[in-house]
Amino acid sequence: MPLMQPLPTPCPAGLIPDATGQDAFTAAYRQAKQQRAVFVAVEKQGPRWAVKADALTAPGHSIDAAAYEAVREAVIHLIRTRQIRPDSSAGPVYFVLHDVDGEDRARELAAALHAALYGDPEPLASCLRSS
Repeated sequence: MPLMQPLPTPCPAGLIPDATGQDAFTAAYRQAKQQRAVFVAVEKQGPRWAVKADALTAPGHSIDAAAYEAVREAVIHLIRTRQIRPDSSAGPVYFVLHDVDGEDRARELAAALHAALYGDPEPLASCLRSS
């Protein structure tokens, strides 16, 4: 399988990989690991979607305190507004947003989460304002 180009930051929602199915997930995760980049993907889970991100694929990458706090607050907001399930995870290095309503919204959240994990929380804040 050819190596994908690393995701740009900020990453357009349309470039977020679909990691639905074990083979697709494994391939996307392996590529992020080979590129030493933060893994981010969406995954169809029944009628709804999940957003997944993992900073362990990017050794040496650190998530600054302000970015982590922005992500944590966003996840709390999404849970309180019932946009994701309460068992979603807000890190510190692995992030999962369960039960997102629709692929477009999942991709929007994934792109915003990716930007936040690279130190730009504004797309995430903007994404929450538009919900």
